[in-house]
Amino acid sequence: MLNCPCRLSKLSPHQIGALGEKIAARYLQSLGWKVLFRNFRAPKGGEVDLVLRGGDDLDLLVFAEVKTRTRRDYGRPIRAVNAEKRALITRGATEWLRLLGKEVRPGKNQDVRREISWRYDVVEIVLEEGAKPDVNLVESAF
Repeated sequence: MLNCPCRLSKLSPHQIGALGEKIAARYLQSLGWKVLFRNFRAPKGGEVDLVLRGGDDLDLLVFAEVKTRTRRDYGRPIRAVNAEKRALITRGATEWLRLLGKEVRPGKNQDVRREISWRYDVVEIVLEEGAKPDVNLVESAF
């Protein structure tokens, strides 16, 4: 999947997004990451494309957003992760941590402190007809 030329002509935008998520999951697994959940949707709003345990640091929890594009004309895929999207991902991640029983509490200066190491990554996927997928991992994207 990571080394095969893309065949996109009969795929809908939803199918292209799902393909990008599969490619991102396989790519991260090839780096030693463990995928814990795909497409987590929080009951009160919030979503996370991939929830992972991190490669070298098995105590690290990663909430990854996957952005897939079929053209490079509009700039990097990460540009689509705007403030509204970041808030949606943050709500999903907070709910995931709550379900794990991890404490989420306000700290000094209204910071949010959690008793587990975590971060937000973005996986950029560019799929062009007949070319191998271009995958770029942006760690600690926000």
